[in-house]
Amino acid sequence: MPRRRSLTLTDHELRLMNVLWQRESATVSDVVDALEPPNLAYTTVLSRMRTLEEKGYVAHEKSGRAFVYRPLVKRDDAASSLLDTLLDRFFANSPGVLALTLLDDKRLSKKDLARLKQVIDRKGQAK
Repeated sequence: MPRRRSLTLTDHELRLMNVLWQRESATVSDVVDALEPPNLAYTTVLSRMRTLEEKGYVAHEKSGRAFVYRPLVKRDDAASSLLDTLLDRFFANSPGVLALTLLDDKRLSKKDLARLKQVIDRKGQAK
């Protein structure tokens, strides 16, 4: 049985999408040139762009001999989709469990904790 295609972005795909979100459209060569190290080969970027198109993240139009790719999914929508997947897979679909896990994280600074407290207080007043 073939493996089910993931709708989340791999690390390489996210790097390519970041370029497209920043530029709004780009050829494969443009993307290759815009990537921060480590560099990816042209053929690797081309392959990943095709995969992104299959997943519904990008579309292309022919411009001369090149394909110009543009994002179909906004960055915020992709982040929201990933968060939904994370909630479902690791936190029993409970934002509260995720929030508690984050609050227990020892890496939170006092500034982060103060900001979180403000958001929690604001949410509590809204009810």
